[in-house]
Parts: sequence; C-alpha cells; structure tokens
Amino acid sequence: MKIYPTNIPDVLLIEPRVFADERGFFFESYNQRAFQQQTGLTPEFVQDNHSRSRRHTLRGLHYQIQQAQAKLIRVIAGEVFDVAVDLRRNSPTFGQWTGSLLSAENKKQLWIPVGFAHGFVVRSEYAEVLYKTSDFYAPAHERCLRWDDPSLKIDWGLTVPPLVSVKDQRGAVLADASLFP
Repeated sequence: MKIYPTNIPDVLLIEPRVFADERGFFFESYNQRAFQQQTGLTPEFVQDNHSRSRRHTLRGLHYQIQQAQAKLIRVIAGEVFDVAVDLRRNSPTFGQWTGSLLSAENKKQLWIPVGFAHGFVVRSEYAEVLYKTSDFYAPAHERCLRWDDPSLKIDWGLTVPPLVSVKDQRGAVLADASLFP
C-alpha cells in the first residue's frame, strides 16, 4: 500500500496494491501490520459501518465529542467526494478541510483521525461506503457541523442542491460547534 498525506498531514489517503487479471482483482483493504509500519499508528477498530446513498446525497459533517472516533473510509460501489474538517482547537490546521475522491474504481481509502468531522457527497448514481471506527457509536455524544458553513468554504463540487437529512440541516456552524482540545 502507498500512503499519502493530504493538505492536512494527519488525514491520510491510502492507495492499496491491487492485483488484477482477466478474472478480476484482489487487494488487502486493511492490514494492521502494514498500516502501523507505514504510519506509526495502531488503531483498534471496534465497529464497521455500511451506508448506501443515492446521487447528490450529502451526509455529514459528523463527529462524536466524547467516545471520539477515528475512521478508515472506503467506497465499494460508486463514487463520493469525502471531506474531513479539523476540529482540534490547538491544531495548526484547525478549521481547515481536506477532500478526496473515493470510488470503487480507484479503491483509495481515507484515514481520518480523532478530532475531525467527516462527511461525503455522492457523485455517482448511488454509492456504498464502508468505514471502520475506533470507538462505538454514541448518540449522546454525536455532533454535526453544518456542511455549508460559510466560514469553512468547502467546495463540494455540487451542481444541484444536495439531499440532506433534517439532522444535517440543523448542524452547528464552526463558531458554535463543540470542539476538541
């Protein structure tokens, strides 16, 4: 696997080594030893999540202020533009975002450490997203950052208004959000 830092160095883009031939392909979507050797990180994943969404659906920006979750994101069908926003108050990249195109075709993954809000918008007819988390879902600690906060200036690449849940429409702007130290 090849690992590349994004414009926020703690968020990593991971490109697996894919073995393909006329039968199809094979790759390791996660190898703890290789991940640790290349990043120095040793996450313990406790939950896998799977979502399916139709074109123009925007999910996020979600995070848990306690029982915070690191996430390893990948797409197994379709294509999404995946975004992470740094909510670590003392970080040199606080309030900045990074985005990556993840698809079933490119097989890339995004590592998002604790302290970030996460979201994505579906660019294909539909997309299925799988992600591993380092802590369990805790609804009492779940928070939502507004996807269209003007202070963040996230370029989602939207051509039409997105499909957004009521919860996500009610997200906080960065100035009013719960933050990490």
